Amino acid sequence: MLANILYLIGGLVVGIILGFLISRFITKKYMTKNPPINEKMIEAMMSSMGRKPSQKQINQVMREMNRYK
Repeated sequence: MLANILYLIGGLVVGIILGFLISRFITKKYMTKNPPINEKMIEAMMSSMGRKPSQKQINQVMREMNRYK
């Protein structure tokens, strides 16, 4: 009876640790493949729409993006 409880607790601890490590690995892999947006990306996007953005406009877009994270 006591051994079963210890196995259950041990299995939960191992599962939590493995789940954390696997999710961390997957998140790192995703972030390297799809990096978060930065100022250069915003500038390129606005330039592709046919206008040259000022630094003030870029900062404004960055503030809005960070507000909704």
